[in-house]
Amino acid sequence: MTYQVTIEPIGTTIDVEEDQTILDAALRQGVWLPFACGHGTCGTCKVQVTDGFYDVGDASPFALMDLEREENKVLACCCKPESDMVIEADVDEDEDFLGYLVQDYQAKVIEITDLSPTIKGVRFEIDRPMEFQAGQYINLQLPEIEGTRAFSIANAPSEANIVELHIRKVEGGAATSYVHNELQVGDELELSGPYGQFFVRKSDAQDVIFIAGGSGLSSPQSMIIDMLEQGDTRTIYLFQGARDVSELYNRDKFEQLVKDYPNFRYIPALNAPKAEDQWQGFTGFVHEAVADYFENKCSGHKAYLCGPPPMIDAAISTLMQSRLFERDIHTERFLSAADGANSNARSALFKHI
Repeated sequence: MTYQVTIEPIGTTIDVEEDQTILDAALRQGVWLPFACGHGTCGTCKVQVTDGFYDVGDASPFALMDLEREENKVLACCCKPESDMVIEADVDEDEDFLGYLVQDYQAKVIEITDLSPTIKGVRFEIDRPMEFQAGQYINLQLPEIEGTRAFSIANAPSEANIVELHIRKVEGGAATSYVHNELQVGDELELSGPYGQFFVRKSDAQDVIFIAGGSGLSSPQSMIIDMLEQGDTRTIYLFQGARDVSELYNRDKFEQLVKDYPNFRYIPALNAPKAEDQWQGFTGFVHEAVADYFENKCSGHKAYLCGPPPMIDAAISTLMQSRLFERDIHTERFLSAADGANSNARSALFKHI
């Protein structure tokens, strides 16, 4: 059975299949509702139901509180219609967002690399080209694991038949443990994409600051390579944070980009280097490296932040204290269920901090 969901105030009607979420149907039909985690933990995709019946789905009680449920608010990433519906949503529009349709792909593993002691690099060849914007992510289906897992795309859009992922092993995480312990070259999996509203505002002429922590380097890597390939002349800064040299992966890649492109700057930061690392670079957290490099004067830049919520929060605070404000700060938080329960995460197009 198919239900029709009308999205106000834009007046667009989408078809939603039985047992399909409103968000999934919208993205596959070119309607980009605001969202971030896609799994009911952050609350970014919250909408108001004004007519119709529905199953609220697996929304976290922290992302969708009891009072909100009583007021007929739902999370579009979890809600499944049980009749025709009308919803009200705050639809973000950005001239730089291309809004490619979400589609399903068959993916074959062609390379697995140990990027660091905790992060695997996995490259897939997909059955047909995928159009995506640098900074977006895919949902990956793994064998015998319920649901999908979201991973940012690390390669540039110019590699249209390739999806590269950087996957950190999470202790107790079934999906990341499978990738690290069982996934083999030649395995075939299903993925869907592209998702997300984390992308470079190419119409903005300001120089660009990227701040990345851990496997959060994946999106900035894609975005930076895409900008350089397209001949972007803005000065591009990458601040990469890690614990020690062993976790500072792809360092050689970015040091080579510094040599190849005069407008690219690379500033790595280690917060706990080992004695054997013989580290001569910045010692401290990555947000401290930003403050030190710019001498607390970051105005006149666009900033893109990708990594775990504590890093994002610290970086936002540093940037704002350095005179860079929310209209020029864009984030991609790596959220787990626990993060969703204990933070007030915002989308990549957040309006308020």
